[in-house]
This record gives sequence, C-alpha cells and structure tokens, in this order.
Amino acid sequence: MNEGLASFLPFIIIFVLFYFMLIRPQMKQAKEHKALLGALKAGDEIISNSGILGRITKLNTQFAIIEIANNVEIKIQKQTIQTLLPKGTIKSI
Repeated sequence: MNEGLASFLPFIIIFVLFYFMLIRPQMKQAKEHKALLGALKAGDEIISNSGILGRITKLNTQFAIIEIANNVEIKIQKQTIQTLLPKGTIKSI
C-alpha cells in the first residue's frame, strides 16, 4: 500500500502547486474584475482591453456606451472594460 501512495505523491504535489500558482490567483482576479464591473456607473472614466480611453455615458446589463471624444460615442461590451481611472484623468492627458 505504501508503494501505491508513493507513486501518487508527485501527482498530488503537482496539483497543489498548480492550484496555488495558477488556479487560485486567476479566480481572485476574476472576482475583482466582476466587482469592478458591478461598481461601474455613468460618468466613470475607463480603459477597455483594446486600449480605448473614454467616459461612460450609459450602462445596461450587457453593454456600455463610451464617449471617446466630443459627440463621438461607441458601444462596447461591459466585460471588455479593464480599468477604472480616477476622475479627471482624461482631461489631464
């Protein structure tokens, strides 16, 4: 019985390493991103995954309308919003 347990020990160690080095940090990051998306509101300044910088004008459950320049708006999926910027960032750039 000891030989059987000893042969599975490397697999158990590898699984534990994968969990703490890959799976757990990825789950934490996904949880933080979900909280970010839930806290968004009109007027927030954001950056999308594609690098588009803009101000949210309207939100619904799936999409956000982003003003990227004066009178220029685009519609993007909320999941593509990467970062919430501090107020006034767009004016300072």
